[in-house]
Amino acid sequence: MTTSIKRTRVPGWAKLLTAVIILIVVLLAALRMLVFGGLDDVFGTEEHDRSGPTLLKSIQDMSRYDAASGNFQVVVDLEKDAKYLPDAIRGTRTLYVGAGTVDAYVDLGKVGENDVKVNEDRTSATLNLPHAQLGKPALDTEHSYAVSKQRGLLDRLGDLFSDNPNGEQAVQRLAVKHIGDAAKQSQLTDRAEANTTDMLEGLLKSLGFKEVKVTFGA
Repeated sequence: MTTSIKRTRVPGWAKLLTAVIILIVVLLAALRMLVFGGLDDVFGTEEHDRSGPTLLKSIQDMSRYDAASGNFQVVVDLEKDAKYLPDAIRGTRTLYVGAGTVDAYVDLGKVGENDVKVNEDRTSATLNLPHAQLGKPALDTEHSYAVSKQRGLLDRLGDLFSDNPNGEQAVQRLAVKHIGDAAKQSQLTDRAEANTTDMLEGLLKSLGFKEVKVTFGA
């Protein structure tokens, strides 16, 4: 038994209507992109870098050996009071945790010809270096933070009209000062001189010297 399948022919007007609908959809999509894209261009923001050229102020020969670095942390408790007003009216108190580093270095640029002595066989060397010094304390702002801040009413009102409300410059300066003082009381320079001695001994012995003596003094 044979079954015949009759194919239904799509009328011409149906094909035309389908083509028109597809064309309308494409035009609407293009119009939407044009309209909203244009709005983004009108109300969007653009970034223009109009900075001037970077100027090279100076070039310095780096001749110091950074031999040690110390990490310090200090808690600053800074309070400012008014003489004739209670703290609730005028006064501030800030508890601030400051973290920072201090480097210790040996200035090899100050080593003169008379400070280096080598024997004729070039097997023994004596070096006289200047004492290690401390660099400037550097506050690590990413790991420093205010624990608490207390401000009087007048100070709160002043913050509303200040360009830098709740400024922490005062406690940051104190933190840097205390970190620098702590570095002076530490043995950071001694560690720097020991590390410099180890570095020079290893370097000169790798060059064939059997005896290396490093001293520090004026």
